[in-house]
Amino acid sequence: MTSRRVAVVGLGAATSLGLDVEDVWQAVLDGRSGVAPITQFPSAGFPMRIASEVDLTRLRERLAFADRAPSNRTLAFACWAADRAWENAGLANQPVDVARTAVCVGAGLFPVMEERLDGLTPAILDDPRALLHRGLARAERRAAQEQPDLGSVSLALARRFGAGGPARTVHSACASATQAIGDAYRMIQAGRADVVVTGGADSMVSMFCVAGFTLLGALSRNPDPARASRPFDRLRDGFVLGEGAGIVILEDMAHAERRGARILAEAIGYGSSMDAYRFTDMHPDGRGAAQCLQRALDDAGIDAAAVDYINAHGTSTPQNDRVETRAITNVFGEAARSVAISSTKSQLGHLLCAAGGIEYVLTVLALRDQVAPPTINLEQPDPECDLDYVPNTCRPARIDVALSNSFGFGGQNATLVVRRWTGDAA
Repeated sequence: MTSRRVAVVGLGAATSLGLDVEDVWQAVLDGRSGVAPITQFPSAGFPMRIASEVDLTRLRERLAFADRAPSNRTLAFACWAADRAWENAGLANQPVDVARTAVCVGAGLFPVMEERLDGLTPAILDDPRALLHRGLARAERRAAQEQPDLGSVSLALARRFGAGGPARTVHSACASATQAIGDAYRMIQAGRADVVVTGGADSMVSMFCVAGFTLLGALSRNPDPARASRPFDRLRDGFVLGEGAGIVILEDMAHAERRGARILAEAIGYGSSMDAYRFTDMHPDGRGAAQCLQRALDDAGIDAAAVDYINAHGTSTPQNDRVETRAITNVFGEAARSVAISSTKSQLGHLLCAAGGIEYVLTVLALRDQVAPPTINLEQPDPECDLDYVPNTCRPARIDVALSNSFGFGGQNATLVVRRWTGDAA
């Protein structure tokens, strides 16, 4: 059976740089940073006191369906971004076959666990290690209680749009949203759905999560919010936590054309792999990431030389940026020198389970507007990261094919391939 073509028809976002996709995109092109001092909890006792936070008060004031107000930040971000993507796809005023409409999102719900912790005292807040141990001691006892929450994002979105098709929540660390989009793409290819709400939402800017990442040594200690996230720079020292959502609507190409949808781009490939190396580390030679990249190219039926832009995972950690560079070089060969690569985490921070969602949104916009967004704060290039990372300033570019990478904790890897829409669905 010939697989069906897949159109990208709607985009939605909730980020520190704005709640409207076009506003976020302009801020990214302008090189603005959404990182600022943490406001969600007293952070004075933590070595890292900055994050890329969403203005939840403003979001809730504007959120539709107030009678079904989301109960936590992750759900609020998911609902907001999904509403915007649904409207952007032109589906708000068009009937859809609910049995052929599905939901597949990447999400995390760590703050829910933290909200259920009791006995948080100022002394504990001043000691990230004590806070983490207290949280872990309760986590095991509450595991059964937490399980029903894991699918709540997909459930909430399915109810919101009356989607009667498959509803899945993917939780695979930093690759969650990208794997969710890949699974949604496969659903449509295989004929199991006509329309899929997909992407990611997450909020891990919390005492428990900041304590954990601090103990792992993964967070930047740079006190300057706007300059702390610096992917591929020689002085990078860790990532900056972010939160929010990036949601896209994927649709069967023929179905989209029949209803007169505005097609933004075409999803043409997906690759995934697992390093099976360590709990937090990528394999140092980048073999899992390289395998993932090659599978995505093979799935799309293209050579590396056809790729014009890559939205890199680019976390700003010493290991990740070096390994991702190695993986791209190994797969692309000489073509690696001619592809524009940028990390929009330099501006939005690391949205963890939601990272691939917002980065896919930005990749589609790069194709639409024919411009490569910048990697800001890239001032002293690392000799081991020697590719074209579009430093500091966006760049007009011919972009026909683009990739979006997500290489998560434990070696969870996912890459999506998307093509510029030219109006030819034949």
